[in-house]
Amino acid sequence: MTQLPPAERLATHTVENQPGLMPPPDLWAGDAPLRAGVAAQGGDAQALAAAAARFGSAEARAEGEEARRDAPRLVLFDRGGRRLDEVRFAPGYHSLMQAGAEAGYAAVAWEGRPGGHVTHAAMVYSLSQVEPGVCCPLTMTYAGVPAMEADPELAETWIPKLTARAYDPAIAPIHEKRAATLGMAMTEKQGGSDVRANTTRADPDGDLWRLTGHKWFCSAPMSDGFLTLAQTEAGLTCFLVPRWLEGARNAIRLQRLKDKLGNRANASSEIEFQGALAHRLGEDGQGVRTIIRMVHHTRLDTAMAPAGLMRAALVEALWWVEGRRAFQKRLIDQPLMRAVLADLALDWEGALAAGLRAARAFDGGDEGERALARIAVALAKYVSNKRAVPVIGEAMEVLGGMGYVEDTPLPMLYREAPLNGIWEGSGNVICLDILRTLAREPRAGEALAAELDAAKGAERAYDAALETHRMRWPGLPAESEARWFAESLGQLFAASVLIRTAPDAVAAGYARTRLGAPRGLMPGAVSGLDEGAILDRLAQG
Repeated sequence: MTQLPPAERLATHTVENQPGLMPPPDLWAGDAPLRAGVAAQGGDAQALAAAAARFGSAEARAEGEEARRDAPRLVLFDRGGRRLDEVRFAPGYHSLMQAGAEAGYAAVAWEGRPGGHVTHAAMVYSLSQVEPGVCCPLTMTYAGVPAMEADPELAETWIPKLTARAYDPAIAPIHEKRAATLGMAMTEKQGGSDVRANTTRADPDGDLWRLTGHKWFCSAPMSDGFLTLAQTEAGLTCFLVPRWLEGARNAIRLQRLKDKLGNRANASSEIEFQGALAHRLGEDGQGVRTIIRMVHHTRLDTAMAPAGLMRAALVEALWWVEGRRAFQKRLIDQPLMRAVLADLALDWEGALAAGLRAARAFDGGDEGERALARIAVALAKYVSNKRAVPVIGEAMEVLGGMGYVEDTPLPMLYREAPLNGIWEGSGNVICLDILRTLAREPRAGEALAAELDAAKGAERAYDAALETHRMRWPGLPAESEARWFAESLGQLFAASVLIRTAPDAVAAGYARTRLGAPRGLMPGAVSGLDEGAILDRLAQG
């Protein structure tokens, strides 16, 4: 339907020098670095083009706004006082969950086609630009599949429902559903990341178990099942807790919804298991070993999401500077603005390249690629999330006061920016995991070294930085230097991917400003970038 334009001539002034409403950007055809990265790493371009058309549509963006505006509501009881323990969502939330599920967000990596994890990772990147809240339950559903393989009988029941290209929010036991979602509940008050301090206990009940305890964080509490940890006589053990039983609700009591900074469309809760029925998953006393397979895969998504958030913020900033003038010049034509935006774009390019390369390692069929996946995903998660907050903050500043107003998506993106750096291991946890992986798994270090060496000889700044890194740390660093070590190694990894897959302006610009020549601390405090070529990459379809 044709829309009449808004009135520009008002009673007191004429509206001018205000960029119009940006048309929904094409998340595939309008993103040349994504297309090139997917091609380089072996993803499914056709599937991604179709998913992007749905995720990036005006309809999807309106659904995302509705899901955030009409936030999840906790409904504990019915009118007669009977327990419900339900969360109600806006229709837009359910529509986007359906869109993600039907596109294959949780399924494509497990369908046996080449490049499945790369395709999945690119879907995370795309959907994160529109409504990150629905990514959480979809990500956990995707990531739960390899953990479920610890029990063939449970896997036979659950995996076909987790990987169905459908969305079924019905309150019903698993065998009555077309599709299912999976959540996770590990964290307790007293332990946080130290899950071995968990006190939730599991008592045998025939072939099943009864769980009693409290969980401080449980995301997506309307999932059809949860992987959780509880103590048995053998120690910390992993369990699958179904949300709904045959003819009854499992004894999972919702205590409250978390009042979070962002991720508002997704419900996060505190829960109590009050004798909840559960299936043991994996060996008794080996809970961390079992659930870590789910954690490993959720970390891939926390490495990809910040690239999507940065992309969305930079597209908004570019639209603004191309449509607004100051001091008789378009903002995009002003040298300092170009330097800032080009510098920010390099962080986005590095995050996208590192995330897609890590995803390809998840797809790898040999032990070298699988070993690389274990270290690469941690490096990408750490560096990309540490850059997301300042990049999105600077993009907000580009718009001036408008960037701070909810009429634009910048406030939402800024609230989302810290999340993936916290979820599935905050910065210190990830850096210590990097040291542990390199200490315990020599193949991971060997695979990473080969990956870094493969980029040598093309860019002097990269070669010098790699040599400096290896001279500074011939072995593993002291724990107090773990962040410095992880930052250096993570940026070298991103640069190595860009050198092999991106144009010289991007690859050399990243290497020289992140690894080589002196620079200031703030975005835009650089020199020598080919700003035109870098900004063309941000703008071109």
